[in-house]
Amino acid sequence: MQVIFKSMTLVNFKSHRDITVNFGEQTDITGDNAEGKSTVCEIPSYVFYGTDALGSKLDPTPITYEADETKVSLLLEIDGKELMLGRSLKKNKTTYYVNDVPSKAGEFNEVVEKLFDKDLFLSLYNPNYFPSMHWEKQRSMLLQYVPSPVNKDVLKHMPDEQSKCLSALLKKHSLEDIKKIHAENKTSMDKKYIAAQSRTKTLREQLDQIAPTVALDSLKVEEGQLLKQIKEIEKITDSAWDTNQKINTLNTRIRSMLSEREQMKEDFQRLKDEEIQGSCRVCKQPLKDESLESAEMEKQDRIKKFKENYNAQVIQRKELEEELSKLEYIDVSEQIEKVRELERQRDPLLQEIRNHGQYEQLNNQVNQAQADENETLQSLNESIFILDSVKAFKAKEAELQGEKVQALFETLSVRLFEEQKNGDLKNTFEIELDKKPYRKLSTAEGIRAGLELRDVLSQQSDLITPVFVDNAESITSFKQPVGQLIVSRVVAGQKLKIEGVDAE
Repeated sequence: MQVIFKSMTLVNFKSHRDITVNFGEQTDITGDNAEGKSTVCEIPSYVFYGTDALGSKLDPTPITYEADETKVSLLLEIDGKELMLGRSLKKNKTTYYVNDVPSKAGEFNEVVEKLFDKDLFLSLYNPNYFPSMHWEKQRSMLLQYVPSPVNKDVLKHMPDEQSKCLSALLKKHSLEDIKKIHAENKTSMDKKYIAAQSRTKTLREQLDQIAPTVALDSLKVEEGQLLKQIKEIEKITDSAWDTNQKINTLNTRIRSMLSEREQMKEDFQRLKDEEIQGSCRVCKQPLKDESLESAEMEKQDRIKKFKENYNAQVIQRKELEEELSKLEYIDVSEQIEKVRELERQRDPLLQEIRNHGQYEQLNNQVNQAQADENETLQSLNESIFILDSVKAFKAKEAELQGEKVQALFETLSVRLFEEQKNGDLKNTFEIELDKKPYRKLSTAEGIRAGLELRDVLSQQSDLITPVFVDNAESITSFKQPVGQLIVSRVVAGQKLKIEGVDAE
């Protein structure tokens, strides 16, 4: 879209009582200081926004004279179609005009907003406006016309390993999410890796403390030989134990039978001395001869049976005594002591064999701890690599975007990023001319830089507007900008002169 200023009228605007300006392809505004040259150039921004050319609120009220009303109007041509906009101020009340028709503020602002963005227009109209904005706003405005490189293009310019890694990850997550995921994992794995290293070290120290000094096979052979000797001796002691136990049992039985014999002798004597009662033990009636004889026979029968039992016990005891006489007590104390000595020799061997088992078990724990440590380190290194790849991606993206932006300019350079101490890139925005930042440029250099910058914005936004160059006396020459040119120049001793010139 092309915007052309056709004409402009000022009535009681600051120092100007009544002026009409007819614009040409180039309009020269000359005159001495304080003649109101810059005021004339503030009219377009005042008509559109009620501000000066830098976007600050503007009070148009005359100071050197009295006036009831201030009124300005601007005739535009937009892509060949004319539009008249104006505003008046009377008793602090603003009236808006669209094509000379009084309009409400909202209606007027809607017309202006449909034409162009405020910051964009002021940046194109006044080369000093863009650098006056906050750097983030400057950066945002310029980059909205220069899209970031697509991921595919950035990956093509990265090392193969990093490119392949990010290419797979970017199918599932955004770059920022990838960074968050692996930054969190890196923090977690850092702590986990330290703990894993500590555990592996502790287990290795424990392993070293119980490291066997003799081979397991040798220990088993030596222990087996001792065990064989012990078992051979135990065969002897076990056999002796059986014999000795039998002797003890026989002695116990014989002593018991001898004791029973003495008791039987006493019982026999009492039986012999037993008198037959002449009367019945129950009814106390005297017994008859037959009964007495029967009682005597019963006593003799008991004596006979007693003798038989006694003789049978004597025979049994003699048999046991004969069996005992054939046995000999075996002394195995020497063998038992020998077994104890062999066991004392065998115990440390068994402990060493058990140590081998503990060593093997602990060694397995060490191997598992080392595997966990390696796995943690692998995860940590993977996240570090991915984070480095993300950083490299952003650096390459910034580089490619910077190249895109830089390609728009002929003499200016634009810095979009600055590298921090940790290697990360931080957004910034700095316009430079011959490596000097804009804020340090001379007036002439600032005009040239501002014109080149606004031309880039004009080309990228596809919006052509008039441009106003103030203090043009400070510069000998500059490249013709895109769009109408309005030049304000100080001429000592000259009254205000406005002259529009069209190309022949």
